Amino acid sequence: MADFDTSHVKNIVLLGHAGSGKTTLAECMLFEAGIITRRGTVAEKNTVGDYHELEQERGNTIFSKLLHTKWQGYKINIIDTPGYDDFSGEVISALRVADTGVMLLNGTRGVEVGTDIIWEYTEQFKTPMLFAVNKLDDDTADFDKTVNEAKAHFGGKITVVQYPLNQGAGFDAIVDVLKMTMYKFPATGGKPQKLPIPDSEKAKADELHRILVEAVASNDETLMEHYFEKGELDEDEMKIGLKKSLINHDLFPVFCLSAAKDMGSGRIMGFIDNVCPSANEMPPQKTKAGETLPCDPNGPACIFIYKTVTEPHVGELSYFKVYSGTVKAGAELVNESTGVSEKINQLFVVEGNKRTPVNELTAGDIGATLKLRNTHVNNTLHEKGKNIELVNIEFPVSNLTMAIESTKKGEEEKLATALHELKNEDPTIKVEVSPELKQTLIHCQGDMHLAVAKWKIEHQQKIEVKFTKPRIAYRETIRRSADSMYRHKKQSGGSGQFGEVHLRIEPWYEGLADPADLNVRGKEVFDLAWGGKLVYYNCIVGGAIDQRFLPSILKGVMEKMQEGPLTGSYVRDVRVCVYDGKMHPVDSNDISFKIAGLQAFRQAFQQADPQILEPIYHVEVLCPEDLTGAVIGDLQTRRAMVEGMDTEGHFTKVIAKAPLAEMQDYSGNLRSFTQGRAKFRMSFSDYEAVPFEIQRKLADDYSKVAKEEVVA
Repeated sequence: MADFDTSHVKNIVLLGHAGSGKTTLAECMLFEAGIITRRGTVAEKNTVGDYHELEQERGNTIFSKLLHTKWQGYKINIIDTPGYDDFSGEVISALRVADTGVMLLNGTRGVEVGTDIIWEYTEQFKTPMLFAVNKLDDDTADFDKTVNEAKAHFGGKITVVQYPLNQGAGFDAIVDVLKMTMYKFPATGGKPQKLPIPDSEKAKADELHRILVEAVASNDETLMEHYFEKGELDEDEMKIGLKKSLINHDLFPVFCLSAAKDMGSGRIMGFIDNVCPSANEMPPQKTKAGETLPCDPNGPACIFIYKTVTEPHVGELSYFKVYSGTVKAGAELVNESTGVSEKINQLFVVEGNKRTPVNELTAGDIGATLKLRNTHVNNTLHEKGKNIELVNIEFPVSNLTMAIESTKKGEEEKLATALHELKNEDPTIKVEVSPELKQTLIHCQGDMHLAVAKWKIEHQQKIEVKFTKPRIAYRETIRRSADSMYRHKKQSGGSGQFGEVHLRIEPWYEGLADPADLNVRGKEVFDLAWGGKLVYYNCIVGGAIDQRFLPSILKGVMEKMQEGPLTGSYVRDVRVCVYDGKMHPVDSNDISFKIAGLQAFRQAFQQADPQILEPIYHVEVLCPEDLTGAVIGDLQTRRAMVEGMDTEGHFTKVIAKAPLAEMQDYSGNLRSFTQGRAKFRMSFSDYEAVPFEIQRKLADDYSKVAKEEVVA
């Protein structure tokens, strides 16, 4: 039997901007519960959470970590998450399985941009949220300012449950307006004394208590009636009301904390086990079929994989949440996505890098298992005879793309295997082998994310790699019409080759009328795989070219359109009219007319005022108001057209269109000149003509490369 039933398991995720103290708070929670006997620190590189050598090297959390502790008869699963937006996938996957979020605010800095970014994700999941203002022992801490900023950013549902006394270097006391008690801490932190609220604070505490009670009562008609009748709510009524308000996202309580001094963590843990919802009190999970799956320990066994990690000498470790039933070691479950049966040979509860075997885990709990053969993130496993597939985690699109290659020849296959493993482990990484650019591309969230990917490949897979800027997927088109004739003639004994093609090419646009001066006998419209159209006309009269050779001419045109003459890029939006030519009764064949069509098209294209088009992206930059000028100025240096500004939450949103060629280093530069206080998103908009000088340079560069390849 599992050590804890479903109603006594609480799953929390620690959230917040980098440096807000999440890992330190997790350490406090483990220490307070007696799981560890000494608190480690990030500076000393000995915390339970940040055990990975890369995290110790960089001094910040990179990967989400599963921890667990036991507190007053409850099991609390804790997921510590990174604070940088580059690792947002780790945050999103943790939110998918958590039932409560604890958002840490740095009391010395207030609401930072990372907090706003994470808040967007919590809104998507409707995760019940607590706020904890941390670092109140710092001389520059300002609790009231931080709370006011939180209200400005996240709304009036932010409600104070605690406020500090003596914030700053002398911080040692918290007034709790829910319990109406003052907690006085020893200098070393830990367990506080419970004391009456000082007379000097009584009026303030009473007013905040009233605000809290009214906020709780306002979200429940029955509690509101009781409040009107009695002028107060008792402890049980407050617990019921708080839990309901948290689940419905109607109230976000604020607590006080100095994680570094271990002051306030115990009270937060008490609130988590006493008030915060367990998985079976949350709305049931939705399946892809639109049905609901109650979190019932007696229901069909069903787990959802939210994270995988490849460990040297061990293999793939899969982290999961039990959404229904009870999962036992040795059980066989079916992967709904693949239909493959997986044996759960071992079950673990996890404490950072420490795994403790258990016999079973019940609905609502979180654990891990090893060596699932064909199961990855977003897969649902369930008992045989059922058809359950839970809704997938939706990961963010990439902000940075780089080309990757091994530094040593002959390691291409080895690198491909490494990249496959990397993207299986981290779904926010996408790998693309681009036949157009002739490069392998890695799409990720930013420079830090890319650096972590490089570290993993080089340290875990032992492959040295280098990154380069990806080539730009330009397009080529024309601006005027041109006629061309090409005769292909080859004689080398026996049957020869002969084909002559006369054709006209013109710019194509929607609504273009058929050519009036040619005898149109047939028309084909092709939607090109790379965008745009090719419109192909048969205007042959008098049988100058046999009908059977027209597909060969088209094939030659198409072949050249895949390697435009200016930059070798795809050609789009062209109309081709084949109107004359010659055949030979013996020597004409398909290859002859394919070559003649290709060369005639190439010649005509060069004479038709060719134009290079570049991809333009829609860009939105979210930044504090004081950075708006710097953001706009930087965008303008990138040939961007600023289209306007808007507000999103507490931040200014700068909206622009910019050429992709100018945005390839934007992720790192934006973080640098805004000190990480801004974020951006990009999406493809359309293709536009490049300026004349840039076109000339691109064409010259391509011409030089082409000549070098010919010489080689």
